[in-house]
Amino acid sequence: MVVRPEDLEIVDAHHHLWDLGRNYYPWLADHPEPNFLLGPYEPLKRNYLPDDYRRDAAGLKILATVHVEAEHDRTRQVAETEWLHEVHAHHGMPNAVVAHAWFHTDECEEILARQSRFPLVRGIRSKPVTAPTAGDAPPTGPGSLHDPKWRRGLGLLERYGLSWDLRVPFWHLEEAAAVCAQVPGVRVVLNHTGLPWDRGDAGLARWRAGMQALAACPNVHCKVSELGLRDAAWTVAGNRRVVREAIEIFGIDRCMFASNFPVAGLKIGYRAQIAGLLEILADLGRPELDKLFRDNARRFYRLD
Repeated sequence: MVVRPEDLEIVDAHHHLWDLGRNYYPWLADHPEPNFLLGPYEPLKRNYLPDDYRRDAAGLKILATVHVEAEHDRTRQVAETEWLHEVHAHHGMPNAVVAHAWFHTDECEEILARQSRFPLVRGIRSKPVTAPTAGDAPPTGPGSLHDPKWRRGLGLLERYGLSWDLRVPFWHLEEAAAVCAQVPGVRVVLNHTGLPWDRGDAGLARWRAGMQALAACPNVHCKVSELGLRDAAWTVAGNRRVVREAIEIFGIDRCMFASNFPVAGLKIGYRAQIAGLLEILADLGRPELDKLFRDNARRFYRLD
Protein backbone atom coordinates (compact mmCIF):
# COMPACT_ATOMS: atom_id res chain seq x y z
CA MET A 1 0.00 0.00 0.00
CA VAL A 2 1.36 3.39 -1.00
CA VAL A 3 1.44 5.89 1.87
CA ARG A 4 0.72 9.49 0.86
CA PRO A 5 1.76 12.58 2.85
CA GLU A 6 -1.85 13.23 3.81
CA ASP A 7 -2.16 9.70 5.24
CA LEU A 8 0.45 10.40 7.93
CA GLU A 9 0.05 11.86 11.38
CA ILE A 10 2.98 14.23 11.77
CA VAL A 11 4.88 15.75 14.65
CA ASP A 12 7.17 18.33 13.09
CA ALA A 13 10.35 18.26 15.18
CA HIS A 14 11.89 21.48 13.85
CA HIS A 15 10.44 24.66 12.43
CA HIS A 16 10.69 28.42 12.96
CA LEU A 17 8.37 31.38 13.39
CA TRP A 18 9.25 35.07 13.38
CA ASP A 19 7.58 38.45 13.59
CA LEU A 20 9.96 41.06 12.20
CA GLY A 21 7.89 43.92 13.56
CA ARG A 22 7.80 42.57 17.10
CA ASN A 23 11.24 40.98 17.44
CA TYR A 24 14.80 41.57 16.24
CA TYR A 25 16.55 38.84 14.24
CA PRO A 26 19.86 40.28 13.02
CA TRP A 27 20.22 37.83 10.12
CA LEU A 28 16.76 38.76 8.82
CA ALA A 29 17.16 42.49 9.44
CA ASP A 30 20.45 44.34 9.21
CA HIS A 31 23.20 41.70 9.48
CA PRO A 32 22.80 39.42 6.44
CA GLU A 33 24.52 36.05 6.58
CA PRO A 34 26.88 35.83 3.55
CA ASN A 35 27.40 32.08 3.91
CA PHE A 36 23.81 31.01 4.48
CA LEU A 37 23.45 27.26 4.06
CA LEU A 38 21.04 27.50 1.10
CA GLY A 39 22.50 30.57 -0.58
CA PRO A 40 20.49 33.79 -1.11
CA TYR A 41 17.54 33.96 1.28
CA GLU A 42 15.70 37.21 0.57
CA PRO A 43 12.31 35.39 0.51
CA LEU A 44 12.72 34.60 4.22
CA LYS A 45 12.84 38.29 5.19
CA ARG A 46 9.12 38.50 5.95
CA ASN A 47 6.92 37.56 8.86
CA TYR A 48 6.39 33.83 9.25
CA LEU A 49 3.59 33.10 11.70
CA PRO A 50 1.26 30.18 12.49
CA ASP A 51 -1.11 31.00 9.63
CA ASP A 52 1.80 30.95 7.20
CA TYR A 53 3.01 27.61 8.54
CA ARG A 54 -0.48 26.13 8.30
CA ARG A 55 -0.81 27.39 4.75
CA ASP A 56 2.44 25.65 3.80
CA ALA A 57 1.30 22.44 5.52
CA ALA A 58 -2.27 22.57 4.22
CA GLY A 59 -3.88 19.17 3.75
CA LEU A 60 -1.49 17.43 6.14
CA LYS A 61 -2.28 16.10 9.62
CA ILE A 62 0.12 18.08 11.78
CA LEU A 63 -0.49 16.90 15.33
CA ALA A 64 2.15 19.05 17.03
CA THR A 65 5.17 21.18 16.25
CA VAL A 66 8.51 21.97 17.87
CA HIS A 67 9.87 25.49 17.48
CA VAL A 68 13.65 25.75 17.40
CA GLU A 69 15.27 29.08 18.24
CA ALA A 70 15.56 31.31 15.18
CA GLU A 71 18.68 33.38 16.01
CA HIS A 72 16.69 36.02 17.82
CA ASP A 73 18.60 38.95 19.35
CA ARG A 74 21.24 37.25 21.52
CA THR A 75 21.22 40.12 24.01
CA ARG A 76 17.63 39.11 24.90
CA GLN A 77 17.85 35.32 24.94
CA VAL A 78 14.62 34.73 26.86
CA ALA A 79 12.51 37.22 24.90
CA GLU A 80 11.91 34.81 22.02
CA THR A 81 10.65 32.18 24.47
CA GLU A 82 8.25 34.68 26.06
CA TRP A 83 6.90 35.63 22.63
CA LEU A 84 6.44 31.99 21.56
CA HIS A 85 4.34 31.31 24.64
CA GLU A 86 2.09 34.22 23.62
CA VAL A 87 1.87 32.72 20.14
CA HIS A 88 0.94 29.33 21.59
CA ALA A 89 -1.78 30.92 23.74
CA HIS A 90 -3.39 32.50 20.67
CA HIS A 91 -2.76 29.84 18.01
CA GLY A 92 -2.25 26.51 19.80
CA MET A 93 1.25 26.17 18.38
CA PRO A 94 4.11 25.58 18.77
CA ASN A 95 3.67 22.73 21.23
CA ALA A 96 7.28 22.63 22.39
CA VAL A 97 10.15 25.10 22.30
CA VAL A 98 13.88 24.63 21.89
CA ALA A 99 15.21 27.87 23.34
CA HIS A 100 18.64 29.49 23.27
CA ALA A 101 21.41 29.96 25.82
CA TRP A 102 25.12 30.55 25.28
CA PHE A 103 26.95 27.73 27.04
CA HIS A 104 30.27 29.52 27.45
CA THR A 105 29.14 32.76 29.11
CA ASP A 106 29.11 33.62 32.80
CA GLU A 107 25.32 33.98 32.73
CA CYS A 108 24.73 30.54 31.22
CA GLU A 109 23.17 28.92 34.27
CA GLU A 110 20.97 31.93 34.97
CA ILE A 111 19.62 31.82 31.40
CA LEU A 112 19.09 28.05 31.56
CA ALA A 113 17.16 28.42 34.81
CA ARG A 114 14.95 31.14 33.33
CA GLN A 115 14.31 29.22 30.12
CA SER A 116 13.47 26.03 32.01
CA ARG A 117 10.64 27.76 33.91
CA PHE A 118 8.57 28.15 30.73
CA PRO A 119 6.18 25.20 30.35
CA LEU A 120 6.81 24.60 26.64
CA VAL A 121 10.61 24.61 26.83
CA ARG A 122 12.07 21.16 26.29
CA GLY A 123 15.62 21.87 25.19
CA ILE A 124 18.32 24.31 24.16
CA ARG A 125 20.08 24.97 20.90
CA SER A 126 23.45 26.61 21.36
CA LYS A 127 25.60 26.46 18.25
CA PRO A 128 29.30 26.05 18.95
CA VAL A 129 31.86 28.06 17.01
CA THR A 130 32.82 26.01 13.95
CA ALA A 131 35.40 26.08 11.17
CA PRO A 132 34.16 27.83 8.01
CA THR A 133 35.09 24.95 5.68
CA ALA A 134 35.94 21.27 5.85
CA GLY A 135 39.58 22.09 5.15
CA ASP A 136 40.05 24.50 8.06
CA ALA A 137 41.42 23.48 11.43
CA PRO A 138 38.74 23.17 14.12
CA PRO A 139 38.63 26.17 16.46
CA THR A 140 39.62 25.62 20.07
CA GLY A 141 38.85 29.01 21.61
CA PRO A 142 35.85 30.40 23.50
CA GLY A 143 32.52 28.96 22.40
CA SER A 144 34.06 26.02 20.54
CA LEU A 145 33.50 22.34 21.20
CA HIS A 146 36.89 22.29 22.95
CA ASP A 147 36.20 25.23 25.28
CA PRO A 148 36.01 23.98 28.93
CA LYS A 149 33.45 26.69 29.81
CA TRP A 150 31.30 25.69 26.84
CA ARG A 151 31.44 22.03 27.88
CA ARG A 152 30.52 22.93 31.44
CA GLY A 153 27.49 24.84 30.19
CA LEU A 154 26.41 21.88 28.08
CA GLY A 155 26.68 19.63 31.11
CA LEU A 156 24.26 21.84 33.03
CA LEU A 157 21.38 20.78 30.77
CA GLU A 158 20.92 17.55 32.70
CA ARG A 159 20.36 19.51 35.92
CA TYR A 160 17.49 21.40 34.31
CA GLY A 161 16.00 18.44 32.45
CA LEU A 162 16.76 19.97 29.06
CA SER A 163 17.90 18.32 25.83
CA TRP A 164 20.45 19.74 23.39
CA ASP A 165 19.82 20.38 19.70
CA LEU A 166 23.24 19.85 18.10
CA ARG A 167 23.83 21.82 14.92
CA VAL A 168 27.28 21.61 13.29
CA PRO A 169 28.41 20.96 9.69
CA PHE A 170 29.53 17.46 8.80
CA TRP A 171 33.22 18.18 9.36
CA HIS A 172 32.58 18.60 13.10
CA LEU A 173 30.48 15.49 13.69
CA GLU A 174 33.26 13.32 15.09
CA GLU A 175 34.33 16.11 17.46
CA ALA A 176 30.73 16.50 18.56
CA ALA A 177 30.46 12.77 19.21
CA ALA A 178 33.40 12.96 21.62
CA VAL A 179 31.58 15.73 23.49
CA CYS A 180 28.28 13.84 23.57
CA ALA A 181 30.01 10.77 24.99
CA GLN A 182 31.10 12.88 27.98
CA VAL A 183 27.53 13.91 28.85
CA PRO A 184 25.60 10.61 28.68
CA GLY A 185 22.82 12.04 30.83
CA VAL A 186 22.02 14.81 28.33
CA ARG A 187 19.61 13.84 25.56
CA VAL A 188 20.95 15.12 22.23
CA VAL A 189 19.37 15.41 18.81
CA LEU A 190 21.45 16.13 15.72
CA ASN A 191 19.95 18.78 13.46
CA HIS A 192 19.58 18.52 9.69
CA THR A 193 20.92 15.01 9.07
CA GLY A 194 24.40 16.20 10.00
CA LEU A 195 24.48 18.76 7.15
CA PRO A 196 26.12 16.57 4.47
CA TRP A 197 26.94 19.46 2.17
CA ASP A 198 29.66 17.64 0.21
CA ARG A 199 27.97 14.79 -1.65
CA GLY A 200 31.18 13.56 -3.27
CA ASP A 201 32.68 10.26 -2.14
CA ALA A 202 35.25 11.85 0.18
CA GLY A 203 32.72 14.25 1.71
CA LEU A 204 30.19 11.50 2.31
CA ALA A 205 32.86 9.25 3.80
CA ARG A 206 33.70 11.95 6.35
CA TRP A 207 30.00 12.58 7.04
CA ARG A 208 29.38 8.85 7.47
CA ALA A 209 32.25 8.47 9.94
CA GLY A 210 30.84 11.34 12.00
CA MET A 211 27.34 9.94 11.91
CA GLN A 212 28.60 6.54 13.06
CA ALA A 213 30.53 8.14 15.91
CA LEU A 214 27.44 10.03 17.04
CA ALA A 215 25.19 6.99 16.72
CA ALA A 216 27.57 5.08 19.00
CA CYS A 217 26.39 7.43 21.78
CA PRO A 218 23.04 6.04 23.03
CA ASN A 219 21.91 9.54 24.08
CA VAL A 220 22.08 10.94 20.52
CA HIS A 221 19.17 11.02 18.05
CA CYS A 222 18.92 12.40 14.50
CA LYS A 223 16.56 14.76 12.72
CA VAL A 224 16.03 13.80 9.10
CA SER A 225 15.71 17.36 7.88
CA GLU A 226 17.16 20.13 5.73
CA LEU A 227 18.57 18.10 2.90
CA GLY A 228 18.79 21.19 0.71
CA LEU A 229 22.06 22.24 -0.91
CA ARG A 230 23.23 25.70 -1.85
CA ASP A 231 23.85 24.94 -5.52
CA ALA A 232 21.48 22.07 -6.28
CA ALA A 233 17.77 21.35 -6.46
CA TRP A 234 16.06 19.15 -3.86
CA THR A 235 15.64 15.78 -5.61
CA VAL A 236 14.85 12.25 -4.54
CA ALA A 237 17.88 10.95 -6.43
CA GLY A 238 20.18 13.51 -4.83
CA ASN A 239 18.99 12.86 -1.29
CA ARG A 240 18.26 9.14 -1.33
CA ARG A 241 21.71 8.06 -0.19
CA VAL A 242 22.01 10.33 2.84
CA VAL A 243 18.47 9.64 4.04
CA ARG A 244 18.86 5.88 3.74
CA GLU A 245 22.28 5.86 5.37
CA ALA A 246 21.30 8.19 8.22
CA ILE A 247 18.40 5.94 9.17
CA GLU A 248 20.53 2.81 8.77
CA ILE A 249 23.24 4.28 11.03
CA PHE A 250 20.97 5.58 13.80
CA GLY A 251 18.14 3.08 13.46
CA ILE A 252 14.52 3.99 12.93
CA ASP A 253 13.88 4.38 16.68
CA ARG A 254 16.30 7.32 16.94
CA CYS A 255 15.31 9.27 13.82
CA MET A 256 12.60 11.89 13.46
CA PHE A 257 11.20 13.99 10.63
CA ALA A 258 11.58 17.76 10.80
CA SER A 259 10.48 20.26 8.17
CA ASN A 260 12.83 23.17 8.91
CA PHE A 261 10.19 25.48 7.48
CA PRO A 262 10.20 28.15 6.30
CA VAL A 263 13.93 27.78 5.55
CA ALA A 264 13.56 24.51 3.63
CA GLY A 265 10.88 26.24 1.56
CA LEU A 266 13.64 27.98 -0.36
CA LYS A 267 14.23 24.64 -2.07
CA ILE A 268 11.05 22.55 -1.79
CA GLY A 269 7.41 22.72 -0.68
CA TYR A 270 6.27 21.20 2.59
CA ARG A 271 4.15 18.43 1.09
CA ALA A 272 6.68 17.78 -1.67
CA GLN A 273 9.41 17.30 0.94
CA ILE A 274 7.39 14.62 2.72
CA ALA A 275 6.42 13.00 -0.58
CA GLY A 276 10.09 12.80 -1.50
CA LEU A 277 10.98 11.16 1.79
CA LEU A 278 8.16 8.66 1.39
CA GLU A 279 9.46 7.77 -2.07
CA ILE A 280 12.96 7.26 -0.68
CA LEU A 281 11.56 5.11 2.15
CA ALA A 282 8.94 3.24 0.14
CA ASP A 283 10.10 -0.11 1.51
CA LEU A 284 9.33 0.83 5.13
CA GLY A 285 6.11 -0.37 6.71
CA ARG A 286 3.56 1.91 8.34
CA PRO A 287 4.83 1.23 11.89
CA GLU A 288 8.32 2.41 10.92
CA LEU A 289 6.97 5.47 9.12
CA ASP A 290 4.85 6.36 12.15
CA LYS A 291 7.97 6.25 14.31
CA LEU A 292 9.83 8.57 11.94
CA PHE A 293 7.05 11.07 11.33
CA ARG A 294 5.26 11.05 14.70
CA ASP A 295 6.25 8.83 17.60
CA ASN A 296 9.97 9.49 18.02
CA ALA A 297 9.65 13.28 18.08
CA ARG A 298 6.68 13.03 20.41
CA ARG A 299 8.72 10.94 22.83
CA PHE A 300 11.97 12.93 22.59
CA TYR A 301 10.27 16.30 23.16
CA ARG A 302 7.85 14.90 25.76
CA LEU A 303 4.69 15.91 23.93
CA ASP A 304 2.33 13.36 25.51
